[in-house]
Amino acid sequence: MKMEEILKLIEAVSASTLTEFKYEENGTKLNLKKEQQKVEIVQNAASIPLTGISGGDFQATVLPQNMAVSGSSENADPEENLEKEPEGKRIISPLVGTFYAAPAEDAPSFVKVGDKVEVGQVVGIVEAMKLMNEIESECAGTVAEVLVENGEPVEYGQPLFRIV
Repeated sequence: MKMEEILKLIEAVSASTLTEFKYEENGTKLNLKKEQQKVEIVQNAASIPLTGISGGDFQATVLPQNMAVSGSSENADPEENLEKEPEGKRIISPLVGTFYAAPAEDAPSFVKVGDKVEVGQVVGIVEAMKLMNEIESECAGTVAEVLVENGEPVEYGQPLFRIV
């Protein structure tokens, strides 16, 4: 099973009401469990043919994009902790990796605050496992906010831009 297929499965399970999903084929085992708004992936890395990685257990946790981490106490009024969602749409990272705002170090950024973007326009790059993955806008509008810095590590589902 390819990494892209695994990522699609993660997205599908995260978006569904399923609480558990198991997959087994040709020695590859994939077990996705969703508990308290959390998806856990447990897979034996020895069953995936990846170059440069030896056997052992691979374990990752993916949190939905709407799950926030708060430093406040549990006894606080939940309504006080609610932050207003900023207007506009978010462009999120489809995978874990390193975000790059430009195609090269000496090149200008793909977009900056105030730029107009169209559907399908490249707004950044996320490098994952030595592969450069172009991030395209899924909506048209104006870049209101760039939420990550160039060269910053990003997580799956992490907001990168806010478009209004």
